Amino acid sequence: MTALTAESAAGQPVHEPVPSYQRRMTMIAPDAGVERVELAPAAALFRSLGDPARLMIVRRLASGPARVTDLVSVLGLAQSTVSKHLACLRGCGLVTSEPAGRASVFHLAQPALAEMLTAAQTVRAATGNAVALCPDWGIDACGGEPE
Repeated sequence: MTALTAESAAGQPVHEPVPSYQRRMTMIAPDAGVERVELAPAAALFRSLGDPARLMIVRRLASGPARVTDLVSVLGLAQSTVSKHLACLRGCGLVTSEPAGRASVFHLAQPALAEMLTAAQTVRAATGNAVALCPDWGIDACGGEPE
């Protein structure tokens, strides 16, 4: 193994041997892999709520059950869009439905989801525009509009 340490008089790099006891290693905490596995479901939960349309649906359902037609009229989204997002939320176990005649009535499966949205609003308010302006995950990075 060699290391680049300087340039020769001719401007060429000079490689010097590096003793084996100086090998570079990435240090990983022993529990990091376990923690990553344990946090994966939480990350999946936040990804499932990462679309503004799904957040609007969850926020509306936090105030009570609704049919697809109710959600379409309140949210101003196409019926196919609402149905697609409800299917996603149902697949994630966040929303349930029950038949009501020819329609289905949707509910939040977990009341704690409404509390989580309230907590998220509190965090967002406390950070001001920091999250919205974040270059990686902010409004511009996600292609959204500011409120």
